[in-house]
Amino acid sequence: MSGTSFPGPTPDALELAALLCSRVCHDLISPVGAIVNGLEVLDDNPKPEDREFALDLIRKSAKTASARLQFCRLAFGAAGSSGAQIDLGDAQTMARGHLEDGKITITWNLPRVLLAKNRVKLLLNMMVIAQQTIPRGGVITVDPIGEGEALSFRVAASGLNARMPQNIADLLSASHDSGVDAHAVQPYYTRLLAQSCGLKVVLAPEGDSIVATAS
Repeated sequence: MSGTSFPGPTPDALELAALLCSRVCHDLISPVGAIVNGLEVLDDNPKPEDREFALDLIRKSAKTASARLQFCRLAFGAAGSSGAQIDLGDAQTMARGHLEDGKITITWNLPRVLLAKNRVKLLLNMMVIAQQTIPRGGVITVDPIGEGEALSFRVAASGLNARMPQNIADLLSASHDSGVDAHAVQPYYTRLLAQSCGLKVVLAPEGDSIVATAS
């Protein structure tokens, strides 16, 4: 990811947009780069087995890039007009497409309902944070807290060597007071989303799991 950073604890709207763009570009560089590499192999008139390898790489990388684009559009982008509601079933599809990668599986226990856009964006960003606590893979379990329009979320990550990233926990706290850079913008943005919903996200260990709770 880019080392782009801005001084001070609270980037303004323009700085925040730049940092989020940097984050999205980071997520897309790997699969798009793999597509380019596969095309370069094809351009070199490869042997049949190398050609099939290149085509398989391009197929898989294009699928990954598409899934990441769809996820980022909802998690970080506008994804509908102001005040729009989003189907949690669609959010589940996008989360699985982006996060389930052979190492991570998702247990989704939420009802299929329409929720305010920012609540759904908050959920997806909480799942990104949960993913970062299980670098060797595992299970992300998503449970509801409450119901109706006030529905919020409990996202638990369990896996081998699950870890508690203190810097992320600090960034989720409104009392955190350090600068925000491209590495820190996603948990910082999660905090802003929670505040827009009248909620607070807390990341804490619970037994063998690391749990993000919005309440």
